[in-house]
Amino acid sequence: MKERIRTRAKEEGFDAIGFAQAKMGFREKARLEAFVSLGQHGDMTWMSDHLERRQDPRTLWPDVRSVIAVAMNYGPKVNPLDDLRSINRANISVYARNKDYHNVIKKRLKKLGRWLGKEFNCDLKVFVDTAPILEKPLGQAAGIGWQGKHSNLVNQSFGSWLFLGEIFTTLKLDPDEMEVDHCGSCTKCLDICPTNAFPEPYMLDASRCISYLTIEHKGHIPLEYREKMGNRIYGCDDCLAVCPWNKFSKMAREAAFIPREDLNLPLLEDFLSLDDSLFREKFSGSPIKRIGRDRFIRNVLIALGNSSIRAPSIDLLNLLNDPSSIVRAMCVWVLGRILPINKMKELSVQHLKSEMDKTVREEWYMALNIDYNSESSMNSGSRGSI
Repeated sequence: MKERIRTRAKEEGFDAIGFAQAKMGFREKARLEAFVSLGQHGDMTWMSDHLERRQDPRTLWPDVRSVIAVAMNYGPKVNPLDDLRSINRANISVYARNKDYHNVIKKRLKKLGRWLGKEFNCDLKVFVDTAPILEKPLGQAAGIGWQGKHSNLVNQSFGSWLFLGEIFTTLKLDPDEMEVDHCGSCTKCLDICPTNAFPEPYMLDASRCISYLTIEHKGHIPLEYREKMGNRIYGCDDCLAVCPWNKFSKMAREAAFIPREDLNLPLLEDFLSLDDSLFREKFSGSPIKRIGRDRFIRNVLIALGNSSIRAPSIDLLNLLNDPSSIVRAMCVWVLGRILPINKMKELSVQHLKSEMDKTVREEWYMALNIDYNSESSMNSGSRGSI
C-alpha cells in the first residue's frame, strides 16, 4: 500500500514522500511551548491561539491514524546570496518569485487524495501550511528530512529548498524511519543571520527574523533592523542558502516555481508608484499579495534607503502624502538618508505641521536631528521651531 501511494505521489509531481504516526514527540511540544512563552512568535497570534491543537494532530482531527508527508523542490538556479550585492534592486525570497506554492501543492494534494480515497476507501484531509500543524516535525518523523539548526527542514537530496504538505488519513500505515540530524558541528546558518535571530541552535526568535519582519509584521519596522534588511523586500533566504547540504540541491522542475522575469531582481524604484489596485494586479496569484500594498511599499522603501540611490524621484516624494502611516514613516526615513539636512527642513515645512501620526512625526524629528522626549514637546516648542 505504501509503495503504491509513494509511486502515485511522485506521478503527481512530489519529490519526497514519507509516512508518520499522527502524533507529536515530547521535544517538539517543548520547543513550541518555549517559542510561544518567550514571545518569539511576535505578531503571529495564531501560534498561541491554537497551541494545544498544534501539539497533537488528533486534536485537529480525532479520526486520523496516519500522516502522509510530501514535499516539492523549489531549488533556485543560482545562489540567492549573490542577489544581496544588487543593492539597487528588489530582492524577493526564492519561494515568492512566481506562483503561490499553497495553491500549487494543494491542487496536487487534492488530486492525490481523490485517488487515495477511491483506491483504499478511506477518509482524509489535506493541508498546506493552512492549519495548526507542526509540519516540519511531521516531515522529519516521516523521514523526508531533519530540522536543521535554523529550524527548517533539510533533505540530503534537495538541501533546504522544500515546500511541505500533508494528508491526514484514517488508513493505518506503518511509519517510515525518522530522519536523523546531519548538521554535525556546522553553525553556518546561525552565523550568517543578519539580525541574530537564533538565540541558540534549533531555536528561532521570529520577532527578529527578516522573513517575519517583511511578511508577518504589520506595523513599523524597528530602526535597529532596517539597515540589516539590505535589499530584501519580501522574505530572507540567508540561513537556507548557506547550508552546505545545498551542494546536492537541484533546480526546481515545477514551472510555477521558476522565477517570473519581472520579479527576478527588479529595480526598487519601479514599485514606488503602485497603488492598491496596481499592486493587486501585479501580484495576482503570488504569495506577495497577501501582505498588502502598504507593507510591501514599506519594505521597498527600507531597501531604497539601503541602496546607492541619492536623488529622490517624484514617486518617492509623493509617498510623503500616502494614506498609510507605515509608508509615510519609511518615506521620511529614506529621505533623511539621501537628502542633506537643509532639504529635509524645507520638506518639513510642508509636511511635518500637518502630520498627526506620532510615529511618523518621530521619524521626522530623527531625520531633522531634533531631540524629542515626549509627545507634548513634539506638539509644542519643537514643532514651532521648524
